[in-house]
Amino acid sequence: MNYQLALETIVQEIEGKEQRLLLHSCCGPCSSYVLEYLSGYFDITILYYNPNIAPMEEYLRRLEEQRALLNKMGLGRQVDLIECPYNPSEFYEAVKGDEALPEKGRRCYKCYQLRMERVAKVAVEKAYDYFTTTLSISPHKNAQWINEIGEALSQKYHIHYLYADFKKKNGYKRSLELSSQYGLYRQDYCGCIFSNAATNKFKK
Repeated sequence: MNYQLALETIVQEIEGKEQRLLLHSCCGPCSSYVLEYLSGYFDITILYYNPNIAPMEEYLRRLEEQRALLNKMGLGRQVDLIECPYNPSEFYEAVKGDEALPEKGRRCYKCYQLRMERVAKVAVEKAYDYFTTTLSISPHKNAQWINEIGEALSQKYHIHYLYADFKKKNGYKRSLELSSQYGLYRQDYCGCIFSNAATNKFKK
């Protein structure tokens, strides 16, 4: 599936309608372009649920950057923020047995699934029209996996999933520009201790 085309089709169909979107965000920089793009079509609430991020200081720094971005961006409409409690044990339980696998493998798939399932559940509980995630903005993330998970959760919880590959059409490039414009901290690893170790090994 062309996920960018699917996204464009959906936003054209709902344009002018009042639609509420629950958007999972992994960090401020990744959400910047996504918010710029989608705020013209949806009333957006960000769900910040990232138990994979470690250490806690890093988690809090990324959360603060998310808050700062929302204060700095002039989107024309308010974007709300739901901050989930930081509970890294949820991540470690989800990826148990796959700790030694390389980046971009099954451990990462389970991490996507963990976070996206939370957003789907909250979207149903709070009666949102759609849910999605910023994860596909990154060239290091598997957009096919992300959208397959989203589709499965849509069927499981009976809520619309917003297909997307936000890196397309210079989306990732635009996120870099916005991050620079707003002076956002851009981390050099995905978030978990395993990705941090891989990044440090590569630097050496």
